[in-house]
Amino acid sequence: MGHNQALSDSHEDLYPSRVSDTPRLIERCDPVFYGQHSDSGPLNKEQISFYEENGYLFFENLFSQEQVQRYRRELDALSSAPLVKEAPQTILEPESQEVRSIFDIHRTNELFKQLSQDERIVSMITQLLNSRVYIHQSRINYKPGFQGKEFYWHSDFETWHEEDGMPRMRAISCSITLTENNIYNGPLMLIPKSHQYFLCCAGKTPKDHYKSSLKKQEYGVPDNKNIERLVERGGIVAPRGPAGSVLFFECNLMHGSNSNISPWPRSNIFFVYNSMENTLVQPYCGLPPRPEYIANREFIPI
Repeated sequence: MGHNQALSDSHEDLYPSRVSDTPRLIERCDPVFYGQHSDSGPLNKEQISFYEENGYLFFENLFSQEQVQRYRRELDALSSAPLVKEAPQTILEPESQEVRSIFDIHRTNELFKQLSQDERIVSMITQLLNSRVYIHQSRINYKPGFQGKEFYWHSDFETWHEEDGMPRMRAISCSITLTENNIYNGPLMLIPKSHQYFLCCAGKTPKDHYKSSLKKQEYGVPDNKNIERLVERGGIVAPRGPAGSVLFFECNLMHGSNSNISPWPRSNIFFVYNSMENTLVQPYCGLPPRPEYIANREFIPI
């Protein structure tokens, strides 16, 4: 089946990727901020303007240390539970076999389900997207000390578009730090302003790509030349702060992280909020959708 044949009849592919051997940058077709510039929501005009231009917002200590400790205890219990380690939702580090990520945590764990619905987070997300939202994906990233491997540069939207069928750029990732994120333990690095361009990646998506890509991604990976161009324009930042801090970043923002060779884990929980007006269609790569625990196709608004 050809690339365009895989599309839903009513959804034109505005962001074709993995259809050529030559990567290229194209300008974004979608808004970044979908609402109206005013101070009527939890975010003020300055914060909204910063998000529009740079693609992210960072808030230190949004959650109290008492709340963080509760989440950390749950985190530790999950990583040591044999049934969790054997579950398909759990991704292990390739060499150490330590827990790397646990997906679908908002549907399998009541405590983290409540966290995903926290009013402070959801109100900011809905203000930026100007619509009701649902959880497209949730996961815990453990990144243990000494053994946590890197996450190479990537745009989440490129993968969600190609492999999950997310039509447009109307989703936001929320990363909540459950341990301190410092310069030593592999903090998330962002390329500001990179969300304003879409990087059409080279190659073709293989069948069941998710089985290997969640450990080490080889398709949908940006090329060095275009990463250099994006960094020349926007630089690199690595928002760091104590446990309980929150990072929001736009779905198309280029990001990644180094391996963690420090003794300290860098554990975060991610919730991806997608607009109810941007629900998934058939994957644009022409292959079957990834499993529900990676890309939620049960569109229940928060």
